[in-house]
Amino acid sequence: MRPSKHTSNTRENEVVSVFRFRLEPAKEQEQKLFHTFYLCRRLYNAALEERIKAYQVHGISVHYTDQQNRLPAWKREHPEYKQVHSQVLQDVLQRLDQAFVNFFEKRAKFPKFKNKFMFRSTTYPQARSTYFHENKVFLPKIGWVRMVAHLPFDPASVKMINVKFHDSKWYANLTCATEVGAPITEIQSAVGIDLGLLSLIATSDGDFFENPKWLQKSEKRLKRKQRQLSRKKKGSKNREKAKQKLQRQHDHVANQRKDHLHKVSRSLVDRYDLICMEDLQVKGMMKNHHLAKAIGNASWGKLTTYFEYKTKRVGKRLIKVPPHHTSPICSSGCGTLVKKSLSERTHKCPTCGLEIDRDVNAAINIVHRGLAILQQTG
Repeated sequence: MRPSKHTSNTRENEVVSVFRFRLEPAKEQEQKLFHTFYLCRRLYNAALEERIKAYQVHGISVHYTDQQNRLPAWKREHPEYKQVHSQVLQDVLQRLDQAFVNFFEKRAKFPKFKNKFMFRSTTYPQARSTYFHENKVFLPKIGWVRMVAHLPFDPASVKMINVKFHDSKWYANLTCATEVGAPITEIQSAVGIDLGLLSLIATSDGDFFENPKWLQKSEKRLKRKQRQLSRKKKGSKNREKAKQKLQRQHDHVANQRKDHLHKVSRSLVDRYDLICMEDLQVKGMMKNHHLAKAIGNASWGKLTTYFEYKTKRVGKRLIKVPPHHTSPICSSGCGTLVKKSLSERTHKCPTCGLEIDRDVNAAINIVHRGLAILQQTG
């Protein structure tokens, strides 16, 4: 049952960004979109069932290409699928194929059959600049839909449109790929950053960015809404309302976290030409059950992603350095290895007498390593 892998078409000199805008479809358009979700979900479940039966009965694996080639026959057998754009149907099969990729690479569980609450989005993988006009976006088989574009974007750079229904609202996620020029050659300012849990970031210049811990602040409210949901009868309208309230609270926490990470990353990218940080294996660190919740709430992985595309977009540099011994090595240059427990927050070197915050000491070591890597690579 092993699937085929899909490769990305993004080039090295491109920066990929996703713009999320509100959609305001008319009532008739909304009905068409919901019907599209229903048909796509049916296709997804049918394709999943075909793969499972083919392997159980005949011991053969069905791949994406096999199922894509049978799409014309599927549409002849089910004429209602002529109401759905062909690329949307192909994307449904690719979504299933990617679910199998994630399963075989042990990143997810075995793919499940989808119910109506688990399939609330469709994707147009080959968008065109002609799909946009003033404050509207054209969705094939749906028509021109009003879009609240609160940020400027280049229609020619849009590669993909994802339409999503979430929390009783409609959204268009526009994936844009823009070319950037060569990175700057002269580094006038550099900084090392140490990611942490007490402070989100400590810099080599001695600045600290707080870790607001949004999840912990909302835990009581989330637990209360979870208890309210568990008391509702399954399948009832009251349960659906309680589920939406709980989801809104989770979304609020996620939005607070993303807003803070965007502000922190933007502040540092604006101030420095070179940013150096540790090449942390966040997924591996999440296996530590004592720290997983705190690391997930800090969102180191997402923050790294923000640094990567923001530095690339403006022609600045991000260098990831090996993380070993950044904290115990003395940053003064004496090279002394000062072992410290996690509770010790100050670096005190017995050789040179340097006394400095342990995270700032690590950040200085990180920027030194980054500059050395830059000098080696040119």
